[in-house]
Amino acid sequence: MSTPAVRMPEVSSPDFSRGVDSPPPTPQSEMDAAIRRLRDGAPAFARLSVDERIRLCEDMQRGYLRVAERSVLAGCRAKGIEPATPAEAEEWATGPWGVIRQLRLLRESLQAIRAEGNTRIGPVSRATDGRLSVRVFPGNAIDGLLFKNVTVDVRMQAGVTEEKLADTRAGFYKRPLQEGVVVLVLGAGNIASIPPMDVITKMFNEGKVCLLKTSPVNAYIGPFVEEAFAEPIRRGFLAVVYGGAEEGSYLTQHAGIDEVHITGSDSTHDAIVWGPGGRPGGSAAPGSQPLLAKPITSELGNISPVIVVPGPYSEKELQFQGEDAASYVVMNASFFCNAAKMLVLPKGWHGSDRFVQAVKNACRGVPPRRAYYPGAQERWRMLTAGRAQVETVGTAGPGALPWTFVSGLDDGDRSDPLFTVEPFCSLVSEVRLGSADPVEFLSRAVDFVNEALWGTLSATLVVHPSSMRDPVIGPVIEQAIARLRYGFVSVNGFSGLGFVFAAPPWGAYPGSTLHDIQSGRGFVHNTAMLEGVEKVVMRYPLTSFPKPGYFVTHRTAHKVVPRIVAMEEKGGWGHVPGIVLNAMRG
Repeated sequence: MSTPAVRMPEVSSPDFSRGVDSPPPTPQSEMDAAIRRLRDGAPAFARLSVDERIRLCEDMQRGYLRVAERSVLAGCRAKGIEPATPAEAEEWATGPWGVIRQLRLLRESLQAIRAEGNTRIGPVSRATDGRLSVRVFPGNAIDGLLFKNVTVDVRMQAGVTEEKLADTRAGFYKRPLQEGVVVLVLGAGNIASIPPMDVITKMFNEGKVCLLKTSPVNAYIGPFVEEAFAEPIRRGFLAVVYGGAEEGSYLTQHAGIDEVHITGSDSTHDAIVWGPGGRPGGSAAPGSQPLLAKPITSELGNISPVIVVPGPYSEKELQFQGEDAASYVVMNASFFCNAAKMLVLPKGWHGSDRFVQAVKNACRGVPPRRAYYPGAQERWRMLTAGRAQVETVGTAGPGALPWTFVSGLDDGDRSDPLFTVEPFCSLVSEVRLGSADPVEFLSRAVDFVNEALWGTLSATLVVHPSSMRDPVIGPVIEQAIARLRYGFVSVNGFSGLGFVFAAPPWGAYPGSTLHDIQSGRGFVHNTAMLEGVEKVVMRYPLTSFPKPGYFVTHRTAHKVVPRIVAMEEKGGWGHVPGIVLNAMRG
């Protein structure tokens, strides 16, 4: 239905607890004591041998496996997910899976460093723009079987040669820190894996000890991290504290903190860097001086575009891709930094309407989810108010928001908030530009997302394989991939799998400054410890069978993903038959 004015559903204020226990804010005296322990432990951690790091990595993985199921159930309670249903798979995928896999891959990288002096990587080639491209997925035969024809390549910055690639990766292990470094990790509140995975990156890729402050939105994950990572906590390599903005402000300015890493919003980042008012005038003058006088890395979200390139799609192919996009609209109630937020479609192409309808139809089958993240209802109201072309899908019960589609946007109106404000709620927009000519459309679409949309984190292209093979269109597509100023470019599938795969670097396109931070600076995960990364390119087949486990219609995802998590402990074949059998039933 289209309505000239949209009425806001009745949504109560979020209750962060929702049946789960969240620790109270940590007193300043206890935070001070934790920082003292970390400062004492930092030099010893910097000097740990590779063998000691391998043992620590193994201990942390065993610990997280012990808490995995309990942490998943806590997340389900907090977000209103019914356990033992397909939706439970979301909490396995956005919680234990990435953590367990990252620790396994790091253990393998550390073993390679011990044996060969460097991490192992896949084939190295050159992209169409001449830059080095390093394959990091699939990493073994099991990856290739479970994710058939899915590849992930890391495209390096200009000037990175094969010799430099070999010399600079795993830099900490070739040039260890002379003194210990204490990093404050400000954890994200939307998914459970981000805080531990950020901590793991800082500890094992960079050799730094960490103080993790959880977000008040999901502080309930903190005790699980403390239990799982008890060994590094005991040895003074990690500490976990709790609280909100007041505690965060105290810690960022603490003399005992050397560096800061945040996964969150750009407004929170700017308040930390520039003070309570944020950037002067909303866009800091080049000469202005930040309040934070220490290094900060960050991942800050995105208005993630899905660019649909016109082509000879069958109805089945368009339906598959529409369901794919819908799956990363509804997952985690759309509280994702890389959720589909802007459908970029060709004007005058018959497939545009069919694609949008396929997305809506898939969303129709998913009841609206609890809008658990603070500010969601206010953002929803602000971004839909007064718009003529708004369609809601599903009936939102108490505490929920409907799946919401906004169309009719003018790509020339750069002042539209939907181009500059990340919705971070169950809202998807649509803009049509260019024409049905794929070459002309791609040129317009890439310019639009690069220049008009806020964020530099993640973008998706939907492309027909025959277009990729076309002697005229194919090179244009590759040029578009090269031109997209995003840290992660996914072709025909969800970039979120690249996040949980852990081997690929995850972060914003390089070049942002504190004066214009966009989606942040620096990369996490990156288990091959590559330096000089420009972007990651992930490619899927246009359709696949069985359907991906993240699809909204997958009936056995809650049986598939826990088995994948168990498999990731060792990366062995024992769990594979159960994974495949349950995937086929989905």
